[in-house]
Amino acid sequence: MITRAEQECLARIEHASMVAQVQDWAAINTGTGNVAGLKAQAAALAEAFGALPGDVRLVDPALVERIAQDGSPQAVANGQHLIVSVRPHANFRVLLTGHMDTVFGPDHPFQTCRWLDDNTLGGPGVADMKGGIAVMLAALMALEESGIQLGYDVLINSDEETGSLSSAALIAELAQGKAAALTFEPALPDGTLAVARPGSGNFSAIITGKAAHAGRNPEDGRNALVAAADLAVRLAQARTPALGINPAKIDGGGPNNVVPDHAVLRFNLRPKSPQDEAAARTLIARLTSDVEAAHGVHIHLHGGFNRPPKPVTPEAARLFDLVTQAGADLGQTIARRDTGGVCDGNNIAACGVPVVDTMGALGGNIHSSEEFLLVNALVPRAQLAALTLMRLAANGSV
Repeated sequence: MITRAEQECLARIEHASMVAQVQDWAAINTGTGNVAGLKAQAAALAEAFGALPGDVRLVDPALVERIAQDGSPQAVANGQHLIVSVRPHANFRVLLTGHMDTVFGPDHPFQTCRWLDDNTLGGPGVADMKGGIAVMLAALMALEESGIQLGYDVLINSDEETGSLSSAALIAELAQGKAAALTFEPALPDGTLAVARPGSGNFSAIITGKAAHAGRNPEDGRNALVAAADLAVRLAQARTPALGINPAKIDGGGPNNVVPDHAVLRFNLRPKSPQDEAAARTLIARLTSDVEAAHGVHIHLHGGFNRPPKPVTPEAARLFDLVTQAGADLGQTIARRDTGGVCDGNNIAACGVPVVDTMGALGGNIHSSEEFLLVNALVPRAQLAALTLMRLAANGSV
């Protein structure tokens, strides 16, 4: 049952301002790596979150490298990350996270919002997750206006869509000492929450062979491209229900009359449990060694597991129950299901903090030019987040 104080808090959440925020923010291109766009978005968010009674600051991204097509390391450009700290000395504190980046770069054709019908706004990042950021801010503003003294940190990073490599240390730092966390990734269109998630690791296998003339003395060469293809096939054949494996791309090769001496294989692995991740590491080592021996090449592996598996702990189950009960009291039926996707919730859970990571907006077709947001769900989702935070503050525990 919702108390009078809770009702008064939830009544402060206003629809029109949230819709306007989403439209304004979605008009800024924030494809990961578009530093100029991310800078503009960070400034807009810093102004909006400046209405909260805390310290707002922008933090430079950590150095991240990626492997170019020729196998050389290259620095990756990332934007700054936004941190808001409110009541840092409170005994009971929570973490709220989101991301400002999208998968749509400046050269992508999907750049503007349009109304698909009276309730459906299409646009880049409207659900994933500029709508989620609007939900988060509305919930926090209502909480502050109610006079509830909750301690919390907010992190909105600029590189979630590419694995949060430049913000992983910040996530771990801010997770320390937190009793619970909410991440504002979009829920499914019906409000279903993601529960357990696999881990994720991205790797580049840099394969060095030996060049030779393809007609005169091919036997003197060591074909790096063939070795890359062999490794890709072996990885694909090793896929199991407990370990998703996706060989994604091979770079390399050259003129038809030259045995290629260089190739790069890029692949992703998704282990369901920490034990599966450990087995995956052993598998990668064995397969790369076997391919080296079979083809006379050298393989250097770049990358790693950047998202740990996210099982459901007893503490996380209690947090899900709290959210579900808050939804029921609001007349919202909150279902749950496991998912194959990953997000910053994986990183938070790995720090021992219970997290519900799909507290954001309702929408669908994310990561495509058909992405949409259901605007009539913005207020209910903000109310769900606000009520969850109020009850966490009242309980002083999960």
